[in-house]
Amino acid sequence: MRFSLSVPSILYYLNHTSKPIRYRRYMTHVNAMLTREEPEKQYFVSPPNWYRAAYAKLIKLSSILQNVEQLDGRLIHTTNSTTITDAHAISHMSSFNSIAKSFISSQQIPCLSKSNGFQSITLNSLTMVAELLSLTTKQRKSVRNTILSQVTQHQIWRGTLLEVLKDVKRDIGLLKCQSNSSMVEQIVVTCIDFLTNTADAPSQGSPSWMKIAPVIKDEKKEVSHKWEEVIEMFVDLMKCIAQEHTMSYHLTKLEAMKDGLNQIRDVVIERDANYKEAWQRDCLIQWKLTKNLGGLSKCLFTLLLYYLFGSVRDIEVEVCGALHRNEKKMRFCVGKVLTSDNEEMVLNGVRQLCRVLGVFKFVWETAGGTSDHELELHGHLWCIGEREKVIKHRGYDILLHTIKP
Repeated sequence: MRFSLSVPSILYYLNHTSKPIRYRRYMTHVNAMLTREEPEKQYFVSPPNWYRAAYAKLIKLSSILQNVEQLDGRLIHTTNSTTITDAHAISHMSSFNSIAKSFISSQQIPCLSKSNGFQSITLNSLTMVAELLSLTTKQRKSVRNTILSQVTQHQIWRGTLLEVLKDVKRDIGLLKCQSNSSMVEQIVVTCIDFLTNTADAPSQGSPSWMKIAPVIKDEKKEVSHKWEEVIEMFVDLMKCIAQEHTMSYHLTKLEAMKDGLNQIRDVVIERDANYKEAWQRDCLIQWKLTKNLGGLSKCLFTLLLYYLFGSVRDIEVEVCGALHRNEKKMRFCVGKVLTSDNEEMVLNGVRQLCRVLGVFKFVWETAGGTSDHELELHGHLWCIGEREKVIKHRGYDILLHTIKP
């Protein structure tokens, strides 16, 4: 029996197998591969006892990680939904995924074939999605312009900022320094309150021409706040979490949103004016963001995620194939490896894959697709001990596979 193994997988076997390798021809074959310039290419090799040893290791890691799942770039404990930052758990998960993918790569799934590539991805830009779907330059420009007109609406913009801050607030407990934790919490709460208190729009109970402008008090006219004040709070917040490796994801997300904030720093943030003024400010924000956010912008992609799903976390999947074409259809599939077959973990995996497929479907339909090919989207889940079946969720087919000897 022959199996498809990557060089890292072979090295893992050589370093961890309990028995010495007695067959010199395998060592010679491995050394020859290591001198090549294509380390990611898949090679066919069958070292003695690899399959049995690797599967035993996979079973052991599955038992250790049975209550741990990887969701959108972080490890989550399924029983209490807390984020895991333990280095040993992260190392175990990395090993589990590496070994599992070696088994998966031997399966005959067209859109995950070796000629098309076999990779892990973190979706964080519109350009990445466009490249995976092989969109033309004209289509990419059309997609960017269409999506920007939708995701830069005022309620989407403010909602995304608030969700990013709430996401930081949920993980404040991960900070090791207590004084730093208090400072981060204070900045986050202040920024959330500031955005909330300045978001009041004029009442929609009467038409705009009937709305009376605010009365200016005799004592002193209040100074209007601008989006630049939010930038200052973001900068202070980023300084506080910059040295905390457990908050590196949040730092990246804050930097992404700061890119958008910089485009509107001089725009007045209050909306408690008459309809005309509020509408003009909203249009100005939309125009500035549309003009300056490109396809590579992580800020734009974060706005899209919030627009589609109400969440802001980048989507990470362990397995992503390339676009597979035949005469009439185009297939694209993504996959995820599960450490357990319990119902909650399987359901979370299904939801995550549906989010990924939802992004691709939205971009494909926005681009207009192609006149001669229909796009089929599929998701794949792999785990140990689960009976193979097809799960239908939100219009997508998710195929559940079992990893077995």
